[in-house]
Amino acid sequence: MTTKHFNPRAKHHFAGRTCSIAGVGSYVPERILTNADLEKLVDTSDEWITTRTGIKERRIAAAGELTSDLATKAALRAMEMAGVTAEQIDLIIVASITPDMPFPNTACLVQQKIGARRIPSFDIEAACSGFIYALEVGQQFIQSHTYETVLVIGAEKLSAITNWKDRNTCVLFGDGAGAAVLRHRAAAGGLLTTVLGADGAKAELLSMPAGGSACPATAESVAQGLHFLRMDGKETFKNAVQAMCSAAKEALRRCQIDIKQIKCIIPHQANRRIIDAVGERLEATPEQLFVNLHKYGNTSAASVAIALDEAVREGRVQHGDLILIVAFGAGLTWGAAVIEW
Repeated sequence: MTTKHFNPRAKHHFAGRTCSIAGVGSYVPERILTNADLEKLVDTSDEWITTRTGIKERRIAAAGELTSDLATKAALRAMEMAGVTAEQIDLIIVASITPDMPFPNTACLVQQKIGARRIPSFDIEAACSGFIYALEVGQQFIQSHTYETVLVIGAEKLSAITNWKDRNTCVLFGDGAGAAVLRHRAAAGGLLTTVLGADGAKAELLSMPAGGSACPATAESVAQGLHFLRMDGKETFKNAVQAMCSAAKEALRRCQIDIKQIKCIIPHQANRRIIDAVGERLEATPEQLFVNLHKYGNTSAASVAIALDEAVREGRVQHGDLILIVAFGAGLTWGAAVIEW
């Protein structure tokens, strides 16, 4: 592929106002659940988990620690970096598959906890792709001049829907939250492009069968374990690699840039083999890939948000650098975004 000159001020299909990430923040619970701990719960081993997933430990929320609590702590850290107060937030969007409750939405609960008042607040649900979906939704409000400051959060308490007797899934997931403050920044490209996709024909590959109108909660549904997440690991793996690569390549194509121009690639932290396969197909170097999977496992909508915050705070990303974020989740859903930091 021929590398073309990249103009960060030339938005892919928008003319006019840009949307930048003014601050990021993340939070993970204090409790660490190691692979050795899981050996006491199910028939597994540290070697088996590490070899197949790359995960060494994950964070687990305390019994009284809710998704909205995780989201709030991440949000406050992002707001601190961005230098904005609760009074300056115009809109809150929370991406999650583990809301505190079916309704009211978790964003409304976060609104109250950060001290914001009477601003629009809503949730979106796109599983592990949720944060990228939320970035795209949030930027629309910035670009249209509807709002000046949008708070976007990916937050999950997956331990609440994990079957701790299923060794194929309980080793994968953890709890946490990541947040970003979106604002217009003059003479900056910000979010350059976002590629989103979904395939509802494969919804059965990763789901939580009960708890909605299709299968309301009953004693029988609880006894059958239908309120826990379920996954066809082999098919999910195959679809994840294909979709993430396709979305990432399309995002690069829209921006007319080469993978070599990307300073940091932040892939969804689900499985080390998926990350390596995506990196190889994109012809990325190991140094470009940011990985924190070994510490947190798969935190769904919080995954790339937590990784972005850590990459920024560790100095992996500097002003003007190009970042590629790519994710895949239940739905099936997927997304990729190119960001000028």
